[in-house]
Amino acid sequence: MSFKKIGAIVAAAALALSLSACGGGSSTNLQALKIGIKFDQPGLGLNEGGKFTGFDVDVATYIAGKLGTTAEKITFIQAPSAQRETLIDTGQVDLVVATYSITDARKEKVSFAGPYFIAGQDLLIRADDTSITGPDALAGKTLCSVTGSTSAQKVKEKYPDVQLREFGTYSECVGALLAKGVDALTTDDTILAGYAAQAANVGKLKVVGQPFSTENYGVGLKKGNLELCNKVTDAIKAMISDGSWQKFVDANLGPAGYKPGEGNPPTPAACS
Repeated sequence: MSFKKIGAIVAAAALALSLSACGGGSSTNLQALKIGIKFDQPGLGLNEGGKFTGFDVDVATYIAGKLGTTAEKITFIQAPSAQRETLIDTGQVDLVVATYSITDARKEKVSFAGPYFIAGQDLLIRADDTSITGPDALAGKTLCSVTGSTSAQKVKEKYPDVQLREFGTYSECVGALLAKGVDALTTDDTILAGYAAQAANVGKLKVVGQPFSTENYGVGLKKGNLELCNKVTDAIKAMISDGSWQKFVDANLGPAGYKPGEGNPPTPAACS
């Protein structure tokens, strides 16, 4: 073999390695992943000084592993409700695993794998409040939710007599609730249970326990990327079948006394 041919082979190999390192390969052979999660949801997605914990964090890490990405190569990025579609569309994240309810409106902008969990919208109130027993008792009350969430939209549509205040994060709503700036917080029961179980809130807050919606949590990804969607769907199915899903639920939501509702564990839908 001539030196010219050897040089060509070496150059080609170097180029292939360079492309691989820069993420130029298939979307299902990623060596590093940017995953959007919530940073302020105890039991689901919580960032405490760079330590990430919660059910969604465990789900994201498991899925990444099935895609060939080790935990240390995951970069977790904060994904507030109102910014999730933008983060995906602009490529700032590869996946979003952030209590992300699958809706028809969102499916016009992003693709979903899942669901991997089914939750229900409920109410968080102060522990000494006996006046709010469910959504029908909210007339004249001030209710807090997060901008861009399905919870806020449903309240606007179903309960027009409610005074709705919207903040950027659920932790801001919890602060307002404790300070008596609002009467209740509404979002998924999983999220509410996590806040009620925090050491600082025990005995001060409670979940009403009357869910009034069905929320199908999905993994958001780039619109139309069926290859990646199918891989993530397979990972979710494996997570459920090998017992990891139940283990993650028990570890993260069990301490709050939360038990998954009807339909759990779910059967992921086909990607489309």
